[in-house]
Amino acid sequence: MPVNRNNLRKIRESMLLSKAELARKAGVSHLTIDRIEKGYSCRMATKRKIIQALGLKLSEKDKVFCD
Repeated sequence: MPVNRNNLRKIRESMLLSKAELARKAGVSHLTIDRIEKGYSCRMATKRKIIQALGLKLSEKDKVFCD
């Protein structure tokens, strides 16, 4: 059951990126992006890849992940 809140979908859509495009940039599967957007947890390394793929600094992680 998903419990982790995040802003990934909102940020991704504001950048006009599809799940597949973000996944490719981050080096993860589009299913991983889908699961995270639905609130499932992920590893710290995955969060790092996504934050960097969005062009954000690691210090801005709270903009994306609220946990």
